[in-house]
Amino acid sequence: MYVGGLCSMAITDRICPIISSPEVRKSLNDFFVEAGDFLSTDGGPPRWFSPLECGARAPGSPLLLYVPGIDGTGLGLIRHHRRLGEIFDIWCLHFPVSDRTPSRDIVKLIERTVRYHRFPNWPIYIVGESIGACLALDVAASNPDINLVLILANPVTRLNNFILQPLSGLLEFLPDQVTILIEENFGFKLGYPLATILETILNGADVAQIGRGIFGDFFATSANLSTLIRILPKGTLLWKLHLLKSASASLNSHMYTVKAQTLILLSGRDQWLLNKEEIERLLCTLPKCEVRKFKNNGQFLFLEDGVDLVTIIKFAYFYRRGKTLDYISDYIMPTPFEFKEFEESQKLVTAAISPAFFSTLENGTIVRSLAGIPSEGPVIYVGNHMLLGIELLQLAIHLLKEKNIMLRGLAHPMMFSKTVGSKLPDMQMFDSVRIGGAVPVSSLNFNKLLRSKAHVLLYPGGVREALHRKVMLYIFIIWRPSCQICGYSHFLQGEEYKLFWPQHSEFARIASKFGAKIIPFGVVGEDDLCQMVLDYNDQMKIPFIKNFIQEITQDATKLRNGEEGELGNQDLHVPGIIPKIPGRLYVHFGKPIETEGKRNELNDKEKAHDVYLQVKSEVERCMTYLKMQRESDPYRNLFPRFLYFVSHGFSSQIPTFDLYQAFESYGGEDESKTSQRGKVCYEALISLVN
Repeated sequence: MYVGGLCSMAITDRICPIISSPEVRKSLNDFFVEAGDFLSTDGGPPRWFSPLECGARAPGSPLLLYVPGIDGTGLGLIRHHRRLGEIFDIWCLHFPVSDRTPSRDIVKLIERTVRYHRFPNWPIYIVGESIGACLALDVAASNPDINLVLILANPVTRLNNFILQPLSGLLEFLPDQVTILIEENFGFKLGYPLATILETILNGADVAQIGRGIFGDFFATSANLSTLIRILPKGTLLWKLHLLKSASASLNSHMYTVKAQTLILLSGRDQWLLNKEEIERLLCTLPKCEVRKFKNNGQFLFLEDGVDLVTIIKFAYFYRRGKTLDYISDYIMPTPFEFKEFEESQKLVTAAISPAFFSTLENGTIVRSLAGIPSEGPVIYVGNHMLLGIELLQLAIHLLKEKNIMLRGLAHPMMFSKTVGSKLPDMQMFDSVRIGGAVPVSSLNFNKLLRSKAHVLLYPGGVREALHRKVMLYIFIIWRPSCQICGYSHFLQGEEYKLFWPQHSEFARIASKFGAKIIPFGVVGEDDLCQMVLDYNDQMKIPFIKNFIQEITQDATKLRNGEEGELGNQDLHVPGIIPKIPGRLYVHFGKPIETEGKRNELNDKEKAHDVYLQVKSEVERCMTYLKMQRESDPYRNLFPRFLYFVSHGFSSQIPTFDLYQAFESYGGEDESKTSQRGKVCYEALISLVN
């Protein structure tokens, strides 16, 4: 089952066919069975072993060392061995029950292993739980010159003597079979799985999930309590507490020397040795530290159902194979099951807004599908940003599901890093964006993505377009069915469909460098989904909100420093919105613009600028097309769509407007004049208000 002793993943834009079967993982019962096998032949000093199911790793996979917590078996990652083994070379440290090796010698053992396997620019991962996390930090503090990445679950780095001293004294007088103590203090209590089951049911969780995971854990713990007591007899528990004291004392004497990148995984339940103040101290002391919280999980995080360490590493962008993280080559694609779970989480939203996707074929024909999207990259998708980017997840889901394409978005840097004390949103809010392949926007990342033939999502409008405002005139004309000058309803939209693009952009020239296709697209439907009631201008009139906006904007990375006026206004805020009875989301991809073979031509700034203006015009054209044609969509409102779902099934595709009739009028002279007339009306009335 295990091999004892000391013993570049290819990244593409494609993913294997989507399946819905769950990934097979070992259970808590397997932990007890295999721990029992260890106990039957236990003895000797601490030693490394490598799980056999971790043998099929990718070339260039970094080394991962697992240092166990209070159980000492080294099997704490048993539920993660198979998936971790695909991207890491895993070694687990095992402490025999009778072992009494001092913390100083354990640290030296780990150090020798790390130093023997160090290689220039290659990281070495150390995953530690509770006591193991403390030992891992001690190793990092003693070896600041080694490229280490630490993943620490519930690290015990400073002892709560108020609890620990009475506990140590109590252990001395208890008999060897300390079942009650184990149940109450180390998270294996019989009532805990039962309480979890009840809470899960009350929270409306999937019954299949309860049967698959929590009930199984409950019965496994109950049936294997004798094995648990053999793993942690009284003498071993006393020694673990002593080990904890000495390890934390050693670490705290030189924690300030730690330079390793650190990810702390913090459980929300059964934290009898951790406190909030200690986590804050770690954040302030460790230079590259990120904390992720799991409020519904207990002390033994990695053994709980629903916790997947590989997915956590993906969320945190903590996987790298070099000295520093490369957002392109180090990216790990979502597995089919991860994608299916994510799609399920968006199922209600997708059903409510029933997005309609259109693309344009080479001959100019518009089709109700993504057939006009080229499968092979590099491709750049350039479009308008809706409020708060509410279209992003739908774009990613449909491109991956229908075309098997992973969309790599260029996102604001605030989604990837946060300084200590910053008031920026918690990084876990952006998990879906990061696992979906987003990278911090920069010229370097843009070039790397195109070089790797990726499909890249680009929003030239950036933050200003995603956080647009209300038009001042809006409140005066909201009641009007149409514009009083030209007869059209363009004034009822506010800034929803206004582009805030810079005067110049380099993406056309960079696209020609790699022969990338440029696909302009427009998204419409925000005004049918929500109503903005408190925009940036309103919030800046409220003193405490104004101060908060200024603070978080100061914390965030500055973009467009050279722009003036509204284009340079990158203040971060959350607009106040009221949801409407959901209408429908429409997305139209225009005809691809070829740049292959035009590198010399587009090196000329004027010609590159002409392509930029062409793309911008096509985006506006796509939006105009959708706004015009949705008026004839019989399923634009929720009730007709609901009736269609009831009669045809909730997995059916909702019809939309007549594409052939729409195509005849699209791009005509009358529409162009209408669009221009609307622009003149808009500018004229705004000038009157000003």
